[in-house]
Formats: sequence, C-alpha cells, structure tokens
Amino acid sequence: MNILNKPSFQTLERALDAATLRQKVIADNVANVDTPFFKRSEVRFEELLQQEMNGAGIEGYRTDPRHFYIGRPAKPEPQIVRDNQSMINNNLNNVDIDYEMALMAKNQLRYNVMVQQVSGEIKKIRTAIGGRV
Repeated sequence: MNILNKPSFQTLERALDAATLRQKVIADNVANVDTPFFKRSEVRFEELLQQEMNGAGIEGYRTDPRHFYIGRPAKPEPQIVRDNQSMINNNLNNVDIDYEMALMAKNQLRYNVMVQQVSGEIKKIRTAIGGRV
C-alpha cells in the first residue's frame, strides 16, 4: 500500500501542478506584454475543485488506474482560459503588467504554503513509522 496515495495528497499534488502551470501562464503573459494582438490567459483550477468538492454522491475506490470510475467523474484538471473580451492597449493587447505581477506573487505564496503542507505531512508519516525528523 502506498502511504502517499491518500486523497489529501492527491489533491495537494493536483493543486501544486495547477500552481506550476499558472506560473508558466503568467510568465507567458508578462513576456508578451508588448506583443500586438496578444490576449492574456489564466488558469482555472480552484473553482473546478470547489465544484467537485461540493458535488454530492459517492465515489468508488480505485486500486488501479485501469479500473472504471464509479460515481463521480475523474478529478478536475487545471484549464487554461484565454481572455478574448478585454482590451487595454491600443495594439489590442490586454496584458496589465501590474496585475500579472500581483498574480505571480499571490501564486508564489500559494505554492509555498502547499509545499510546506506536503512537507509537514511527510514529516508526520516519517515520525509515525519511526524515522528521524
């Protein structure tokens, strides 16, 4: 049995993956701040995760990735969404550098908190099985 195969670790893993993807998307937005006709993108994950967690119903436990899903569908994956509606510059670019840098700082803080959470959980498991901290 894999000790780290708990739903909380799987959720943290997906959240860390989403934060990594978000960092790449924000960096792409910042890199194209002066590119004519460039439209900014953003990553949607927390909203999808919240919808999944609010959904009622049961879910079957899968011991192998080849097993069928029972109950709710697969866990949500981060989605990249392009904003084609807004326009900030005369060159039809919609990247606001101040907003993007604030998003990058917020994402970095969120990522650091999740890494600390994973590290703390692993430290607890090591302590429980008799390992040194």
